[in-house]
Amino acid sequence: MKLEKQLNQRSHYFFAGFFVLILIGFWFTYFTRILDQENYRMHTHGIALIIWCLMLVVQPFLIRARMNSLHKSIGKFSYVLVPILIFTTIDLLRYKLNGVQLSTMDYFFVALVINALIAFVIFYGLSIYHKKRVGLHARYMICTIFPMVTPATDRIIGFYFPSLIPHLYTIEGNPILPVVGFLMADLILVGLSIWDWKSHKRWNVFPFALLVVLMYHYSVLYFYKFDFWKTFSSWVVG
Repeated sequence: MKLEKQLNQRSHYFFAGFFVLILIGFWFTYFTRILDQENYRMHTHGIALIIWCLMLVVQPFLIRARMNSLHKSIGKFSYVLVPILIFTTIDLLRYKLNGVQLSTMDYFFVALVINALIAFVIFYGLSIYHKKRVGLHARYMICTIFPMVTPATDRIIGFYFPSLIPHLYTIEGNPILPVVGFLMADLILVGLSIWDWKSHKRWNVFPFALLVVLMYHYSVLYFYKFDFWKTFSSWVVG
């Protein structure tokens, strides 16, 4: 079946699946412990992320229902929501590392968060830039999901599949749970790239997204070794 048709008719299911992944991943650490969170920053970040996920689910449904004016209005709201999501994420990161003498795993964590935001902003920005070209707009909006997978998959592994942890890639003896989410994102993007090429001979979105995501993954797994990243991480936290 043509990818374009699937994007037009069923992309809201894809976004809904991502939202369910978020709900499962954060069920025990946030949703069932809302009143026990240590700081308001968990709530501001969590609310911004939930609203973003709901927007992703609703927007393609509105297009399918031909409610274009409402779709555009919600899209304009994202111009405010995305900066809030970025700010609350960085604010939470700085809170978590405030007063900490940064170590290898802290440099790793900064790359995991900051570079995910950079990849997210690239995809979101391209989606907005191509908002009048529906096919490109939808494809880039789907790509915004891939830098945001690991917060959910890490928690799912920790709670439901802890037996996997000893077999994962390690950094200084610490198992790196995000590699599972990385692999999932990469495989899905490879599949979408092949599907898009076979359906429409299009080679300009998902392969590019795969390259950006792979660069993000590399930064997470290796930037902690470099002095420039240690300096940058200290600046972000400080």
